[in-house]
Amino acid sequence: MADDYLVRIGKLIRDARQHRGWTQSQLAEALGTSQSAVNRIERGNQNISLEMIARIGEALDSEIVSLGYAGPMHLRVVGGRRLSGAIDVKTSKNACVALLCASLLNQGRTVLRRVARIEEVYRLLEVLGSIGVRTRWINDGVDLEIVPSAELDLAAIDADAARRTRSIIMFLGPLLHRMDTFKLPYAGGCDLGTRTVEPHMIALRRFGLDIAATEGQYHAMVDRSVRPDRPIVLTERGDTVTENALLAAARHDGTTVIRNASSNYMVQDLCFFLEALGVKVDGIGTTTLTVHGVPTIDVDVDYSPSEDPVEAMSLVAAAVVTESELTVRRVPIEFLEIELAVLEEMGLDHDRTPEYFADNGRTRLVDLTVRPSKLEAPIDKIHPMPFPGLNIDNVPFFAAIAAVAQGKTLIHDWVYDNRAIYLTDLNRLGGRLQLLDPHRVLVEGPTRWRAAEMMCPPALRPAVVVLLAMMAAEGTSVLRNVYVINRGYEDLAERLNSIGAQIEIFRDI
Repeated sequence: MADDYLVRIGKLIRDARQHRGWTQSQLAEALGTSQSAVNRIERGNQNISLEMIARIGEALDSEIVSLGYAGPMHLRVVGGRRLSGAIDVKTSKNACVALLCASLLNQGRTVLRRVARIEEVYRLLEVLGSIGVRTRWINDGVDLEIVPSAELDLAAIDADAARRTRSIIMFLGPLLHRMDTFKLPYAGGCDLGTRTVEPHMIALRRFGLDIAATEGQYHAMVDRSVRPDRPIVLTERGDTVTENALLAAARHDGTTVIRNASSNYMVQDLCFFLEALGVKVDGIGTTTLTVHGVPTIDVDVDYSPSEDPVEAMSLVAAAVVTESELTVRRVPIEFLEIELAVLEEMGLDHDRTPEYFADNGRTRLVDLTVRPSKLEAPIDKIHPMPFPGLNIDNVPFFAAIAAVAQGKTLIHDWVYDNRAIYLTDLNRLGGRLQLLDPHRVLVEGPTRWRAAEMMCPPALRPAVVVLLAMMAAEGTSVLRNVYVINRGYEDLAERLNSIGAQIEIFRDI
């Protein structure tokens, strides 16, 4: 391998390691090698096999090189362009992955309409296929058909795919009804710091599920004599925790009350789907859910997940940061009302159409037109709260929005251990963000964005925030290794190009 390739690969590995927050010693430990070997690799002074590159990529959850492809995907962004026209919001990523997990409850045929074709979905499909579930894209690749097999082969599970998605943890709820013992690989996904699975264990223990975590796997055992004889109180009002409890309750032969439940968009979509399966759920949209489970589910079901409010917020932020007039269609307004109220106080000029229903017949949508506005920093800090508060995943977009507003904005991302740290990557593009602690960032605007070349942050929403800032910056920027963006957004670059952006996809190895 030529020396210049070794240097380029070493630089990619170093950047990926630093963005994950690891030292060379930590990477060496994960690889079973020495710190000095890692140092030589990063300086381009050691020959490195494709196998070792793949191992490093797996350890860092970063596609250093994709075998069978030209290499990791990068974006070249020509910024300073105004967006215009209209763009539709795609279906919800988080709803789609929950519904894929929920399909394991059903012995019949499940069809999900307009499923987001994203890496997170692809990883789950690989996992489902490996254990015997038949899936195929139908209707010109728009919809997804899922037919579970009578018996699941958990021993054949695609562990690599499972470890690349945190959604695998939502297999626990459905699987506890199908087998007495099973193993699942540890959940992966974004690098957002310590995200304990203990709330899941506390909730599912009430259904007889006991988990031992050893050797990179969850070892699950089910005691059929244990039943939830009183309301389940979730210790955290988390989305996936609530979904796991719902999935467990759906086939519990009896009534289950779940308190301190999330009422967020993906939870509501899951409840609507469960009702299509014949499971009655009372209290949808509240923090107390009453599930009337049925022991056997064998129905052919056709369901349309609703649109993604976080993608809608991404597109609104794109218009704001690039000072553009843009119409974002099919916005699930119920889940963006707080965000829009904050933006109105900051001075955003926008209007919306009357409400209409999504294809599921339940979620309320509007078309939203955003115009160039002179924004002022909000008086209060920006911080997330469980629904109906400001969405946790929408907080990072306010870093880019605050950067174009006049004044100082405090952003308090209290949920994740280190996501706020990644927002300071905006400083490389001309931003003025001061990290006060791992959860708080002070943003000063307005910003004169400048082009830069940088590694994609390993967390989904901050990665998109960096991309939006590059779209606003005059000149040509490069965002390297955008796998994490592809985990949550379908054809984002192409879709942004359709409304006036200039983003080129390329690979260099």
